[in-house]
Amino acid sequence: MEGGRQETRARGMGLGGGAAGPRTGPETQEQGTESPESPTPSPLPHSQPSLPPPQAGCGFHDNLARQKGGLGTAEEIFHISRKGGGRMQEGRGWARHPDLVVEVAHPQIIQESGAQILRHANLLVGSPSALADQATEQRLLEASHRWDHAVFVARGALWGTEDITRLDAAGGLQSLRVTMATHPDGFRLEGPLAAVRSTEHRTVLYEGPVRGLCPFAPRNSNTMAAAALAAPSLGFDRVVGVLVADLSLADMHVVDVELTGPPGPTGRSFAVHTHRENPAEPGAVTGSATVTAFWRSLLGCCQLPSRPGIHLC
Repeated sequence: MEGGRQETRARGMGLGGGAAGPRTGPETQEQGTESPESPTPSPLPHSQPSLPPPQAGCGFHDNLARQKGGLGTAEEIFHISRKGGGRMQEGRGWARHPDLVVEVAHPQIIQESGAQILRHANLLVGSPSALADQATEQRLLEASHRWDHAVFVARGALWGTEDITRLDAAGGLQSLRVTMATHPDGFRLEGPLAAVRSTEHRTVLYEGPVRGLCPFAPRNSNTMAAAALAAPSLGFDRVVGVLVADLSLADMHVVDVELTGPPGPTGRSFAVHTHRENPAEPGAVTGSATVTAFWRSLLGCCQLPSRPGIHLC
C-alpha cells in the first residue's frame, strides 16, 4: 500500500500454544511483534472513480462529504443536539435522497444512529469497532434487511483482507492475531486502559479477544475489528487483539497480522505473518496510508452490489 512498507512471510510450522485470556496493564514484552427476499442487486448509481483523494487531517470527513456535490457533513444531514450529548435526529439533508452515508467520526455514531441511517441509504462504516457491540451489529443487520440497504465496512489498515476471508470460508483458518503498536501519544483510550501508564520502552496494554478491547480503544482497534469481520468463524470473541505502546514509534503505526491453519498430514500448519509499517504524524490516530486505503474503500463500495448485510470493502 502507498506510504507504508509491507513485509509478508508464509511458512509451514508446528502449532504453538493457544491464546490465553485477556491481559490488560503494563506488562512488557520483547520488542518485535434480518429478511425478505431482496430485489436483484444493482450498483450504487453515482460512483466517482476519478475523484482525487481527500487530504488527511481533521477535516477528512467533511472533504469526503463535499466531493462532487456530496450530501454534506453530519451537521447538514442531521440536527445534532449538543445539549443531548450529541444525539442525532433527522435533518434536512435527507431531502436530497443520498445513495451512501459515510461515517468517519466515532463508533458511537454507528451505535446510536446506524440503523436510522439505513432507513434512507447505504452506510459505509469507517469505525468497525462499533460492531463489537452485539446489539449494534444485530440492529444494523435487521435495518439493512428491512430497508434493503447495505452496510459496507472499510478495511482500513488490515492487510490481506480477501486472503483471510477466503481461508476462513474454506475452513482453513484456526487462529488470527492482530497486534497494533505505536507511541502512547497515538492512543485514545477509555475506561481502565486510560489509566495504564507506559513506563517501559514497550508495554502490552491489552492482549485478548477483540470484543473486549473495542469499548476501551474505539479509535485504536478498528483494524482488529475488521479482522474479526473478515474471519466470521472466529469473530470478535476468538480473534486476538494486542495493543502495544512503544516509545520508539513516535511517527509510525505498526500492524502485525499472524494467522495459522489447522495441522496438515505432517502435523505442520500453514501460517502467514504480515508486518505493516505506516508512517504517521506524531500523536495521530490514523496513519497516512490508511487514509488512502479508506478512500479506495469508498470508491470500491460505490461499485459493489447494494444488497442487505454487512460487507467488508
